[in-house]
Amino acid sequence: MPLHYTARVYLKAPNISPTICLLSSQAVRIMELALHKYGSYEKFEQATGGNLLTKSRIWYHVKKYMEKEGCMGEIVVNLTDDLLSRASMTVVNSRPTLTINISTAREQWLEGMLRHEIGTHYFRGINNSHQPWSSGGGRKKHGLRPINPTEEGLASIHSVLFRKGPTLWRAALLYYTVYQASRMSFSQLFHNLGRFIHDPNTRWDYCVRAKRGQTDTALPGCFSKDQVYLDGILKILRHRDKIDFQLLMALGKVSYEDVERLKSLALLAHVRIPHFLQDQARYTEQLHKIMEVNQLTDEELCRAAPEQ
Repeated sequence: MPLHYTARVYLKAPNISPTICLLSSQAVRIMELALHKYGSYEKFEQATGGNLLTKSRIWYHVKKYMEKEGCMGEIVVNLTDDLLSRASMTVVNSRPTLTINISTAREQWLEGMLRHEIGTHYFRGINNSHQPWSSGGGRKKHGLRPINPTEEGLASIHSVLFRKGPTLWRAALLYYTVYQASRMSFSQLFHNLGRFIHDPNTRWDYCVRAKRGQTDTALPGCFSKDQVYLDGILKILRHRDKIDFQLLMALGKVSYEDVERLKSLALLAHVRIPHFLQDQARYTEQLHKIMEVNQLTDEELCRAAPEQ
């Protein structure tokens, strides 16, 4: 099973459930909080992300992070300016490969991206390979739930961990964009996003991401996978007091809902836990900070992430 993969989830004429409407409203509120504080997305980006990094500085920070995690030489790293996302972790010719988008690599965001791609996706993939459910057959045998939204929700939390202002802007904007794309044409979506993003190039990128795979972009429709980020974040934050996060990492590509019943079957001798999860008290403090900055209460989380 690959370390990380993207499922093709395409909705042509989706049924908009009350939960999706509620999450879309939550996404708008998160972004409006950021706009109230920073004034615009562009100012938010500069204030929280800092300056764009040169290639040499990107290499420096990647090397430093890999040394911290003890994974030097394990991952092929490529830099590109042709990527819809900020980075991606895939397997190329049997080698784990991290591709970084240099056009979005900012000094204060880069380590968060590395926690997302290496500290979460890569380490959970490595840990998964040791478990009885490492194959598709093993997952079926043990009745595992889908890895998302847990996988991307956890990775997205790790992206903003330790930031001075861990605003969930990107996850919120991705959710909102997909929601609107399901109801709008490409052109309508582009104009609608102007409410939150002034820069036309950035808006264009979000529209392309939400509409990818659609043969006629004049029609409503979306690539819905991008909704898992915010959905996963809110579900994990709702259940944060019940989740053993080190065990969730150790068990590999599993849902937080499966941890309790799988832990007695797990093989833990060779699992790897990223450095930022070593201090669980500090990690818990950061989860509370994310909730505080985004004004997420337990009551709101129960409404936005109801039990299935």
